[in-house]
Amino acid sequence: MRSVRRALALLALVPVAASAQVVRSAAGPTAADITAARDQFRVDLGGGNVPGAAGLFSDGTGARREINWDAVPDQFASPNNLPANFFNVNSPRGAIFSTPGSGFRVSADAVNPTATPIAFGEINPTYGATFAAFSPERLFTAVGSNIVDVQFFLAGTDTPALTRGFGAIFVDVDMSGTSIEYFGLTGNSLGVFAVPGLVGSQTFSFLGVSWDDAIVSRVRIIAGTTGLGPNDGGSTDVVVMDDFLYGNPTAAAVVPEPATVLLVASGLALGALVRRRRLG
Repeated sequence: MRSVRRALALLALVPVAASAQVVRSAAGPTAADITAARDQFRVDLGGGNVPGAAGLFSDGTGARREINWDAVPDQFASPNNLPANFFNVNSPRGAIFSTPGSGFRVSADAVNPTATPIAFGEINPTYGATFAAFSPERLFTAVGSNIVDVQFFLAGTDTPALTRGFGAIFVDVDMSGTSIEYFGLTGNSLGVFAVPGLVGSQTFSFLGVSWDDAIVSRVRIIAGTTGLGPNDGGSTDVVVMDDFLYGNPTAAAVVPEPATVLLVASGLALGALVRRRRLG
């Protein structure tokens, strides 16, 4: 009988439902229009309002990381590219970027040693009137692509990790198509979520999705219809990003595969029944 109980306990380990998800989103012509949604997402992730080192917010409600780009040094901002691992090496926050394009760029601030225009004006001079910063004054983009992948690690290490959720602020989303896709531990898609938009220039959008448990290993961001270069308008929607917010990456728990658990549990249960019949 003890073996049967043990088998039933193993069966209880088999996942039967996905962790519940919460979606926060907003769009508007001013930063104030999306602030409430951003703040609610902060509450969803936990961590409070007091920043620690490397963008860490941590208290009794949880822990999260934030990236607002503004402290990136001039040597890693426009017209120079940002190292893909900057936020796991230079400022260790457990996030490493990749893209099908040629790299990443953080926009110049108003006072920089190369007199580079703000808001990616070095790429296209019209962008100064297209983009505005949510948290002044740097912005973020991929170079040569509109795709950004963010992989999560234990901060400052090369150990893959999981987060409870991820959110981002987008600038100048005029059309449908901008989205964030979330992926689980095995690379399984947890869903594609649309970023709300608003026709106009220098507009702001926010999207954040969180789960009860840390199940997100990476996200894929599709920003607009094309990488930076062409003018915004018509069928072309150029989009950049501002703040990133995500649950502090944590080590992945080792959970047996459902098929393995069922096989072991079935074997234990069958063995217990056979022994009971022999004793009977």
